[in-house]
Amino acid sequence: MASLPRFTSESLRSAAKQSQGCHIVPVRLRRAIKKFLRENEEPHMKRKVLSLSKQFSEIKDVNLQLPTSTSQELVEDPLKGMASSKRWKILSSYGDIGLKYSDDETNAYVASRMPAVYSALYRVLSEVSRRLPGFSPTKVLDFGAGTGSALWAMREVWPRSLERVNLIEPSQSMQRAGLRLIKDLKNLPIIQSYPSIQELTQNIRKTERKHDIVIASYVLGEIPSFKDRISIVRQLWDLTQDVLVLVEPGTPQGSKIISHMRSHILWMEKRRSRKVEIALSKASKDLMTMKSGAFIVAPCPHDGRCPLENTDKYCHFVQRLERTTSQRAYKRSKGGALRGFEDEKFSYVAFKRGERPREPWPLDGMEFETLKEEHAKRNPEDLEIDDEDQFESEDEDSKDAIVPVSYESDIVEGDMVTENDESNEDDKEVPSADLGSGWGRIIYSPLRRGKRVEMDICRALDRDGIEGSFDRIVVTKSKNPTLHHQARRSLWGDLWPF
Repeated sequence: MASLPRFTSESLRSAAKQSQGCHIVPVRLRRAIKKFLRENEEPHMKRKVLSLSKQFSEIKDVNLQLPTSTSQELVEDPLKGMASSKRWKILSSYGDIGLKYSDDETNAYVASRMPAVYSALYRVLSEVSRRLPGFSPTKVLDFGAGTGSALWAMREVWPRSLERVNLIEPSQSMQRAGLRLIKDLKNLPIIQSYPSIQELTQNIRKTERKHDIVIASYVLGEIPSFKDRISIVRQLWDLTQDVLVLVEPGTPQGSKIISHMRSHILWMEKRRSRKVEIALSKASKDLMTMKSGAFIVAPCPHDGRCPLENTDKYCHFVQRLERTTSQRAYKRSKGGALRGFEDEKFSYVAFKRGERPREPWPLDGMEFETLKEEHAKRNPEDLEIDDEDQFESEDEDSKDAIVPVSYESDIVEGDMVTENDESNEDDKEVPSADLGSGWGRIIYSPLRRGKRVEMDICRALDRDGIEGSFDRIVVTKSKNPTLHHQARRSLWGDLWPF
């Protein structure tokens, strides 16, 4: 007997949708940033924003020199390249780090970078929430917290579950700014800041060190030592009870860092799982309940080797956001007027402890009609042409474009934050894609060529998600009008069913 389909064509499109349009930074955060900058008004802010951007570029240039070193050099000299690094100071090989932001640099970061970093994190955590519908973290660790972008994003995604948030941020200036930005918010969880991982572990009992979710965003790329990155991520994984999220800028270097960390954690957990299996074969009761293994929640549909390794392509995504008042005031454009929106490119990976669920694939049991079969079933009334429909169909591609939102949202940026501003809306239930290997990921923008759509998709080759591949998928209207309709409305970063 054929299995019943799990999705309809409508729910399939909804489940696959992970990309977002032009994101508007929440009014609470815009108000907080505006108030913070007014209280810390600095002369020549545009110059300081530009200076901060140049320093980030210098960090990237230092890190780009690392691939030219051999792996043996990195092992023998883990601090290689530190002499030319102006911003990071590695205190030990265990990843205790010290980034010295001045007050001027912190203010420039809040004005120019915080809205974009928040938008990328909101996009990533929103997908984690959708892919793990029963996941409601209560205890959180934010490594390299900065001014608290991840905390703001988590409060939007999981507004009712957070109870305790531990922040690791070595910069006192950043810590102060983060606390001042949230001081007017209501119903905050317990928040504790620490300057390093060692400081956190020394002040928390061993039984309380595990966190439901651990986040490290836009921080690993600023550590020039490959060995220290590995050390840091291993420690963060040890502090993770369920989900670990790593986010870096969507550059070739940022993507490479994410790929290296992804490979290392999966390799480490596979090795650990083999040890557990050997121990279980010897009837070790102490290991019977050990939770071993790890798999990728997003963006990868498999846990095998990244198919983009050793190619000229790199895995990254983009989130468009409407620029806030402060961004439009202090950021400079390279010739011409400053646009009202910007595109934040990012690379990320979200791990979950345990084994990947073996779910049926989305299209199992679904039957599709060809275009010829659909035409054969049409009624004579369906052939009547409406003038308005004709004009709409000619502009069909415009529906897929991301249109910048107007600036009217700035009007509601008041000085005071009231309790009514807190979100009280019930979460809308939408079909979600499961964690099985049947959902591929659309990498880069789909190409629409007449009545066919071409998509670059990272996909699993088997139902266990052990191996993956990167393929060009072509969907035509004549063979499958339903999937063609979905493909025309799919965007970079969406899922694709198999």
